[in-house]
Amino acid sequence: MRWRGLLGCLLFLCLIQLAQADPEVEIIYPPKRFKRIKYSGYVDVSYNYLVRSRHLTSGVNNRLYDLEVNGPTLQQFLLNAATKPRSDWGMSITTVIGRDANELAPAGYNPNVFNIQNVGFAVPEAFVQYSREPFVVKIGAIRSLAGLETYDYRKNANFSRSILDNYAQPGEHVGVRSLARVNDKLSIIVGAFNGWSTIKQSGTFGAAELGLSYFLRKSITLMIDGYTGDQHLTDKTSRGPFSRRNLIDMYAVWHATDKLRFSTNIDYGWQNKASLPNKVIGQAIWKGIGVYSSYMLSDQWEGSVRGEVFSDSDGYRTGVKQNWRELTLTLRWLLRKNFYIDAETRHDFSNVPAFVDRNGVRVNNNQQSYALEALYRFG
Repeated sequence: MRWRGLLGCLLFLCLIQLAQADPEVEIIYPPKRFKRIKYSGYVDVSYNYLVRSRHLTSGVNNRLYDLEVNGPTLQQFLLNAATKPRSDWGMSITTVIGRDANELAPAGYNPNVFNIQNVGFAVPEAFVQYSREPFVVKIGAIRSLAGLETYDYRKNANFSRSILDNYAQPGEHVGVRSLARVNDKLSIIVGAFNGWSTIKQSGTFGAAELGLSYFLRKSITLMIDGYTGDQHLTDKTSRGPFSRRNLIDMYAVWHATDKLRFSTNIDYGWQNKASLPNKVIGQAIWKGIGVYSSYMLSDQWEGSVRGEVFSDSDGYRTGVKQNWRELTLTLRWLLRKNFYIDAETRHDFSNVPAFVDRNGVRVNNNQQSYALEALYRFG
């Protein structure tokens, strides 16, 4: 539609204008009694094009965030308010308005507070924190340790989210997490939560996490974390029987040089009882690996590559028994330190005809997408 194209142009022009502003301007409101609170955030808009529809043959989306078949999207207006002192009490609250809020919202929360299609509201994180070296304790809504990628676009090298992030890993929990720094290299993280990616689930502290963060050297970081906890036989439901879901997650980041970075993420998950696509209740297993590389071509240009293999042999995570692979190429133009534009192309392919064409009838074993993303940050 013409209005959608016009909206995309207007959003893009607004970000260009914002990029000319000084991002370091001090926020003088609210009053001085809140001066310890730091505000930051960003606006992220995109124009996305999918060669096929956004659905798999199971009806599950083959993307979770870059969903627009052909058009602009307000992905996120993110605002964070935080106090994080070196010791004593602190807090952090992150809110998101936009299309991504519909996917970031955990089970038990309705993001459609504005009653506007494709514009939701979610709170990816909201916790209080107590720090007293060498310990840190967080209580509230906390994002999972699992995975290299995050809901915060500023921390990702690619615009589209990985298969592992979308289908293999948990999102938001409600509970308590503690971190203990054993020494300069090793930290141990332990958490107890009310379930897997949920804020509303029967029972309390039905899930647990354990993580180890280790600096092999100044240039290499390793994280190993595991989750186990109660989950319904079908995702995003608040009723029915429970089973035990487990995940072992590992990722490593190597800064080979000041300009070159390599990363990898490995996941292995299983659930004892799950509602499978053939209507049978049985064990489900999923696993995958993602590899990443980013290189600073110059002060203003960065290129990134991501490749993944994801095995959903029981069809529990995607609704299709498949071996799903993808390759993503992203070129980032850093116009200013607070503003960048990403140009991305991505190709997904499966060992079965899992992707539905736009006509909703034909199916194919691959998907192709192109995207432009613009992000302006402040604070």
